[in-house]
Amino acid sequence: MKYTLTLKVNPNDEDRLNSILYKRLRVKEGDLKDITIVKKSIDARKKPEIVYQFTVHFAPKDEYIDKKLKHFKLQTVNNTVSYKWPESKNQELKNRPVIVGFGPAGMFAALYLAKAGMKPVILERGSKMEERIAAVNTFHKGGKLNGNTNVQFGEGGAGTFSDGKLNTGVKDKAGRNEAVLRAFVEFGADSDIIYDGRAHMGTDVIRKVVVNIRKEIERLGGSFKFNARFTKPEIRDGRVTGVYFKEQNADAEEFMPTDTIILAIGHSSRDTYEMLHKSHFSMEAKSFAVGFRVLHDAEFINESQYGEGYRENYRNLPTAYYKLARTTSFDRNVYSFCMCPGGVVVNASSEEGRLCINGMSNKAREGKYSNAAIVMNVGPKDFEEYGFSGVLAGMEYQRMLEEKAYFLGKGAIPVQFYQSFKEGKTDELKNERFVSMVKEGLHGNAALADLKTLFSENMNEAFIEGMEYFNTCIKGYTDSNPLLAGVEGRTSAPIRILRDETYQSPEVRGLYPCGEGAGYAGGIMSAAMDGLKVAEVIVLD
Repeated sequence: MKYTLTLKVNPNDEDRLNSILYKRLRVKEGDLKDITIVKKSIDARKKPEIVYQFTVHFAPKDEYIDKKLKHFKLQTVNNTVSYKWPESKNQELKNRPVIVGFGPAGMFAALYLAKAGMKPVILERGSKMEERIAAVNTFHKGGKLNGNTNVQFGEGGAGTFSDGKLNTGVKDKAGRNEAVLRAFVEFGADSDIIYDGRAHMGTDVIRKVVVNIRKEIERLGGSFKFNARFTKPEIRDGRVTGVYFKEQNADAEEFMPTDTIILAIGHSSRDTYEMLHKSHFSMEAKSFAVGFRVLHDAEFINESQYGEGYRENYRNLPTAYYKLARTTSFDRNVYSFCMCPGGVVVNASSEEGRLCINGMSNKAREGKYSNAAIVMNVGPKDFEEYGFSGVLAGMEYQRMLEEKAYFLGKGAIPVQFYQSFKEGKTDELKNERFVSMVKEGLHGNAALADLKTLFSENMNEAFIEGMEYFNTCIKGYTDSNPLLAGVEGRTSAPIRILRDETYQSPEVRGLYPCGEGAGYAGGIMSAAMDGLKVAEVIVLD
């Protein structure tokens, strides 16, 4: 029999968890076996008292101990679903499946197909990890933007330059969520991501894990073409028969025969959206959210969440996280998105003359500043206000905002302190605080600007109303005068590429829209799980 128990533990005593469990159950060390942490969360509601809450599974070593445990009326562990990867085998296929994109969706689709012996070919428009990191670092230091290798494109997808959050609200009866987490651990992530309620890998860890997964796919017979941009599918009689792609610096397209294409293109593959739209694929516009990154001192957020003087009582609390939301009188939802404790804001642009940003942090979240996107929902009415309509309206709206941001910052990230934004003033002095926040809180050049010109008056007022409400949730949230940076506009795909119950395009058999770029996911975990889901269908077909 296996039991479950929830324990409240002083954060300083985390390494004594097993001893605390034995003491709670009044048994000796060694009387229990298979002790496993299945969930960890932090409870700071009664600060300055802070506790970790652990849910632990365990079993008695024998019947005698089992009888002793009956006294505690413990809950038993329900049978959990164990995800089944395909059995490794070597298949001789006439045409190998092609996966377009090596972000989380493409990565896990490729891993599944490789385990099934199908030797997938992965087309990735960006570079391998090492070359990609070098290209992004050069760009952030003022170098030229590479349109195919940047924060959005390249080995690992956009998640490679992120906080690496591993939470998802997707219902998961099949066990794909745990399968993805365990795969990350197998290939180099820390095991705590399996049970931590706010698990994240950090961009420094993600980079190692992604490379290890790629090597495993190659070991299983899969192959990669980096710096190879997908241009179009070949379709005959309503079926995929091949794929066209163009390698970097090549004069002409190349062709590869295939009867299976997984489109895991990512939410920034705008040229692919345009090509599919011109080819009359079924697509629809999709709502998303836009806003600013808001930077605070990490220590200010820590004290707001843990209480002043928390360091005197607790040695190793994680850099604090927050989540905020407000439905405003302007009929807009204003909420925090992708909060990065101890992280940085990065220039995440992928098109010349356009600028967008994202948040990123390492595993340790050791940075001086914490940031979160504070975003507002936008939809067809907002797009129409600027003359955009149809399937690509949201994408054109994004482009417009990014062009404005690029113009405001003259190619650098446009920034403004909140109080100046609220009062309609212009920041003129680059004081010591500004210099520090730009140097340590941003990756990429920054310039003071009037950020109110980015959005409509309605959106600006909604943003201010939301921010002032957040000031009542976290005392000093706006009074501390945080730095705003713009524009955060790629919270999710602006388009959904439609698929039917077989996960294929309604018009074309063998074409599988997949992941965040196709409009079926919203983050690392949900995208990876969608990649598995699509690969399962292909293997079972």
